[in-house]
Amino acid sequence: MILDGRSIAKELYSELSLRRDTLKADIRLGIIVVGVDPVIEQFVRIKSRAAESLRVRVERTDLSASASTEGVVGAIEKMAPSVDALIVQLPLPKAIDTNAALSEIPPEKDVDAINPNQSGERASLIAPVALAVVEMLRRGGVEPKGKRVVVVGAGRLVGAPSAALLKEMGAHVSMFTLQEGSIEDLKDADIIVCGAGKPAFIKPEHVKNGVVLIDAGASEQGGVVRGDADPSVAEKASVFSTVPGGVGPVAVAMIFKNLFDLVEKADK
Repeated sequence: MILDGRSIAKELYSELSLRRDTLKADIRLGIIVVGVDPVIEQFVRIKSRAAESLRVRVERTDLSASASTEGVVGAIEKMAPSVDALIVQLPLPKAIDTNAALSEIPPEKDVDAINPNQSGERASLIAPVALAVVEMLRRGGVEPKGKRVVVVGAGRLVGAPSAALLKEMGAHVSMFTLQEGSIEDLKDADIIVCGAGKPAFIKPEHVKNGVVLIDAGASEQGGVVRGDADPSVAEKASVFSTVPGGVGPVAVAMIFKNLFDLVEKADK
């Protein structure tokens, strides 16, 4: 089964549109972008189009790639009072202290559930990509409980929150990164969740027949956005999500689910 994230997202937006009618008229989503990157720009365009379809106003601040940590923190502090939720688009340039910057996102406006001081049990929301991964599994008829899951990559957007959520659901989760572990660990996995951002490095010989593979590892190669898994892995998988068109569209829909959750909570 090849999961069509665009079709799943379309259904989610239909539900969100109905929910939007019950919320306040003016909802604003802030996005801070540092530097210029084609993959990041594509993600921002997708979010902006989704926002427009749901009558959400996007307020965007662009900073140069040479911006300092203080500059990003200042942009967050300036934007936060005027928006209902705020996204700092990752990854940030290496010179910026990402933890310090993300720690300045007010918890009540942290639509990505990414503030490192509000993670785990303290987080009021679940990260959108983790929600999307679980939604993809549900749509594929896959129950994570009791399954051996390997999460590839330990990043704050995909790997870490997906591993945490799947553990809560009763899966036996281990993590494999490009720096630690072995790709051989994938051969016994019932479910693989990819988030490393290394194009097509997982090949059919690295997985078992019937594996469930959810690919959220988008990166750019030769002007094309590709996933961590080579498309040929689909021939061995029982459930497979492609990049692009898989987890990404569903994760964007989950951003707006979280946004509406924050708006509802603020209005109570």
